[in-house]
Amino acid sequence: MPPSPLGRRLGHLVGAYGLLALTALLFLAFSLALPDTFPTLDNISEILSNQSIPALLALGAMIPIVTAKFDLSIGYGLGLAHVMTMQLITHEAWPWPLACLVVVLGGAVIGTFNGIVVEFAKIDSFIATLGTGSILYALTGWITNGARIVPGPQGLPAAFTDLYDSSFLGLPVSAFYVLALTAVLWVLLERLPLGRYLYVIGSNPRAADLLGIPSRRYVIYAFAGSGLIVGIAGVLLAAQQRIGNPSVGLDYLLPAFVGALLGSTAIRPGRPNALGTLVAVVILAIGLAGIGQFGAQFWVTPLFNGATLLLAVGMAGYAARRQLRHRRAEPPRTHQDLTEVTS
Repeated sequence: MPPSPLGRRLGHLVGAYGLLALTALLFLAFSLALPDTFPTLDNISEILSNQSIPALLALGAMIPIVTAKFDLSIGYGLGLAHVMTMQLITHEAWPWPLACLVVVLGGAVIGTFNGIVVEFAKIDSFIATLGTGSILYALTGWITNGARIVPGPQGLPAAFTDLYDSSFLGLPVSAFYVLALTAVLWVLLERLPLGRYLYVIGSNPRAADLLGIPSRRYVIYAFAGSGLIVGIAGVLLAAQQRIGNPSVGLDYLLPAFVGALLGSTAIRPGRPNALGTLVAVVILAIGLAGIGQFGAQFWVTPLFNGATLLLAVGMAGYAARRQLRHRRAEPPRTHQDLTEVTS
């Protein structure tokens, strides 16, 4: 017996906003358990500051996932962008705005190269981006010779470090970067033809061909967008840490994919989306902060990330199958309907 309209509606609300409700409940639980330290403005500011770069990377990782591709090079790319920013400002004495611009554009170029390798060489995205990521890691080691890049006695320009350290409306400015990027990606993916094409490519490549969508071009766009965001995150990481650490980017790879995959179970269940990714990053940040304040051992963080990744993959797969069954119940009748079903 098929579910009633009320049951379907309730199921949709739970699927779309269940993770958001869980976020609120988790914050409430930690606030009641740790009333003196957790629900304070200082703690909230620290959470927002610490999780801004993982949130940016999660949003960047999400874009290729929309097309059913994966960019495993983002952690290596973050490390390279991070040390290149420090190298250009500290050792090459470039003006910091020019150095940042070159690094961000370089990230887009690397992303474009990833897309070309995946689409024209026909190499699986896992393998292709793992290979390019290893090359990026080698470049990072070559630039730094395996050592950290430390500024001289004069330090870094204050205007550069303020990119991350300043505040706005009493909150870290880096949190507003995340909100701005989320808004931009929401518009691109949900309100413009570009996003519709990417979703069609990811959900049904055959339908994309029937609709005349140039899949290769749009997949390359997706990887380029991911690389651009990685470049931005690398610049901000340099402004945050103020030294160049050649191995730091690898620590961000797993949290980024956890956020991107878990985000596909919220707001728009069954499809990667910017708002869902933001919700996922927030719940992960609250969980890690609460666990940390309870005095958990250092190994709890990778355990939490790994377990959450497995849960996120399972939930994302279930949500995608559920959405597909629901939409196949009503066969498309027009060109527009076909686009809607495959997206």
